[in-house]
Amino acid sequence: MFINNFDPVAFDIFSLEIRWYSLSYILGIIFGWLYCKKKLIVEEKYQKLFDDYILYLIFGIILGGRLGYVFIYNLKYFFYHPLEILMIWQGGMSFHGAVIGIVLATYLFSSKNKINFFYFLDLVALSAPIGIFLGRISNFINSELYGRETDLIWSVKFTVVDNLNRHPSQIYEALLEGLILFLILNYFISRVNKKEGYISALFLIFYSIFRFAIEFTREPDQHIGLLFFGLSMGQLISLIVLIIGLILWHSKKNV
Repeated sequence: MFINNFDPVAFDIFSLEIRWYSLSYILGIIFGWLYCKKKLIVEEKYQKLFDDYILYLIFGIILGGRLGYVFIYNLKYFFYHPLEILMIWQGGMSFHGAVIGIVLATYLFSSKNKINFFYFLDLVALSAPIGIFLGRISNFINSELYGRETDLIWSVKFTVVDNLNRHPSQIYEALLEGLILFLILNYFISRVNKKEGYISALFLIFYSIFRFAIEFTREPDQHIGLLFFGLSMGQLISLIVLIIGLILWHSKKNV
């Protein structure tokens, strides 16, 4: 059993607190950008366009992630506290909301520059696990999105939450949705020659499967609880995303 009593503040700069949560977003975007620029993008045209695309991507992640959390997970609370919607530094982001934001931002950018919609989405899919890994590690440090009670030897006691031994579900997600997903997608991109959008489809499929499975060890949101068939909100949304991914994969696999 491991005792988690980490400080969510990484360091201070002139009394300004820099939190691990914020650093995970910053480093995830930087590392993802470098990976795409140095490893994935070959054409000079797309090298230049990708730099411009990053700004769209950042807005898509932040706006989509925050609004997704507001409308999917906590609409009642934010209806009565609308100003707190802007307080993203306090946490509260939805992965699935961020996906929607990224898709919309990519659509706007690709339409403006008259390029294939899926070209940049595939790049995001290949590099996103880096940010997911860092984000889940920061969730662990912050003692948030913690797991259900367990007596396994690798259980964790989140002292700011309670005295129960819990699944380190954030670490499970970091490994599966981050590290393993990164290896799977980059394995496929090096061995298949499919139409653009194929990797995006695989991302949706594998992420949804991993997320659905891990949610069985993750404590459901207290204000939502478990829903249909004893599934969490995250699992229900993952099923929808899985279906979308399978439809997209079927449309691309034989091309």
